[in-house]
Amino acid sequence: MSDFRVESDSLGEVRVPSSALYGAQTQRAVNNFQISGRRFNRRLVEALGHIKRACAETNHDMGYLPGDICKAIVQAANEVIEGRHDAHFPIDIFQTGSATSSNMNANEVISNRAIQLMGGTIGSKKPVHPNDHVNFGQSSNDVIPTAIHIAAAVAIHHDLLPSLRKLHGALDAKAKAFDGIIKSGRTHLMDATPIRLGQEFSGYARQAGLAAVRAEKARDALMELALGGTAVGTGVNRAPEFPGKAIARIAAATGLPFREAVNHFEAQGARDAVVEASGLLKTIACSLMKIANDIRWLSSGPRTGLAEIRLPELAPGSSIMPGKVNPIMSEMLTMVCCQVIGNDAAITVGGQGGNFELNVYLPMMASNLLESVDLLARGSAAFAEKCVEGIEADEARCKELVERNLAICTALAPAIGYDKAAKISKEALKRNSTVREIALEMKVLEPAELDKALDLMAMTEPGVPGPGGG
Repeated sequence: MSDFRVESDSLGEVRVPSSALYGAQTQRAVNNFQISGRRFNRRLVEALGHIKRACAETNHDMGYLPGDICKAIVQAANEVIEGRHDAHFPIDIFQTGSATSSNMNANEVISNRAIQLMGGTIGSKKPVHPNDHVNFGQSSNDVIPTAIHIAAAVAIHHDLLPSLRKLHGALDAKAKAFDGIIKSGRTHLMDATPIRLGQEFSGYARQAGLAAVRAEKARDALMELALGGTAVGTGVNRAPEFPGKAIARIAAATGLPFREAVNHFEAQGARDAVVEASGLLKTIACSLMKIANDIRWLSSGPRTGLAEIRLPELAPGSSIMPGKVNPIMSEMLTMVCCQVIGNDAAITVGGQGGNFELNVYLPMMASNLLESVDLLARGSAAFAEKCVEGIEADEARCKELVERNLAICTALAPAIGYDKAAKISKEALKRNSTVREIALEMKVLEPAELDKALDLMAMTEPGVPGPGGG
C-alpha cells in the first residue's frame, strides 16, 4: 500500500498521506505554512466539532441533508469534539488570516470519517462531500469567528473560572488565619502605619475575587456568534432560520447561552469582543502579577529580607549556593502574566485588522486568546495549590519590624500635633531607637496615654481623626 493517496481540489492534484483523514486543502496548508510548529488549541478543534454537528442536524431538520449523511457527519463531529482525531488537525497557526484552511481541515476530517463510517473510500468525497455536505450553509468567514467565541467562552467557563475561585478561596483562608498578626504597612516601598497580615491578604483575596468577576465578563462578551453571516455577513446560501436553530443546538450542547449576532457585518468585520475579552484577561494578569510579587517580597530572606511569611520549599534554588530556596511559584505566575499581557498586545493590533467585511488576523487572535486563558487557568491553580495554601506567617518577625517602624508616630499626631510627631520620628531614626523609646524620653504624653496612643492593633482600624497624608 502506498504511503500517499492523490486527491484533487480546484487547483489540481495533491499528494496526501494515505492514513490522513484530512484532504487536499489541508495538505496545501501544511505545505505552505511551515512557520511555528504550533497548532490550534484543543478547545478550538472541539468548537469546530460543535459547529459542524449543529449545522448538520439543523440542515437535516430543514430537509437539506439526507438522514444517513447527517447521522455519519454527527458521529464524526462527536469524535472531533471528544478529541479522537486531533492528530489530523496539523495546520500551523500562522496561515491564511481567515483560517479558511482550518475550516476546510474540519470539513475534510469530518467528511472522510463520515465516509469511513458509511463504508466508502476516504478522499473520494463520496457519499459525503466536505463542502456540499459538511460545510452546507456556512463559510469559513462565519465559522471561524464562531469557533473562536465558543472555544474561548467554554475555556473561561470550565478552566479559568474554577482556578480563579480556587485561588480566591486559598487567599481568603489565609486572610482569616492571619487576621490577628500585626505587621508594618508599606507604601512607596517605605515603612507606613501598621496593618494586619490578614488585612493585607484580604486585599489579595479581593483581587482574586474580582479576577473571577472579570473572567465572567470576558466569557459573557463572547456570547454573540457570527454563524449565519456566511461569506460577508449577508447570509447568502443559507436559509433564514438556519443560524438561530444551529446556535440553539450549540448553546444546549455547551451549556452556555450563545445567541445569534445582532449584526452579522459587525460580527465578521470586527473582532471587538475578542479584544474586550483579552483586555479583561490582561487585567486579571495585572492583578495576579501584583499578588505574586507581593508574596515573594514578603517572603524575601530568610535572613536579610522582609521574611514576614514563609513559602513552601519546593525545590533547591541554586546550583552553587547550598541550601538556597527561591519563590519559584511566584516567578512562574509572574511570567505567565507577562505572556498574557504580550498576547493581549498582539490581539489589540490584530483587532484593528478588520478590512471591510472580514478580520484577517483570526488564527493569531484565537491562539493568543486561548493561550492566555489556559496559562491563567493553570498558573493560578498551581499558585494556589503549591504556594498560597502552604504559606506560614512569622509572627515574631512581623512584631519585630512593626515595633521598629517609625511610621507608628502617626498615631501620636492627633494628641501632640504633626510637627512634634515628625520630630520624634526623625530622632528615633537618627539614634536607631523606637518611636516609643523617644516619646517616653521626650515626655510628650503620660506613659499610660502613650501606651494607648501606640496600641498597634488599634492602629489597624479607624480611630481618632488626625492629620492626613500619604
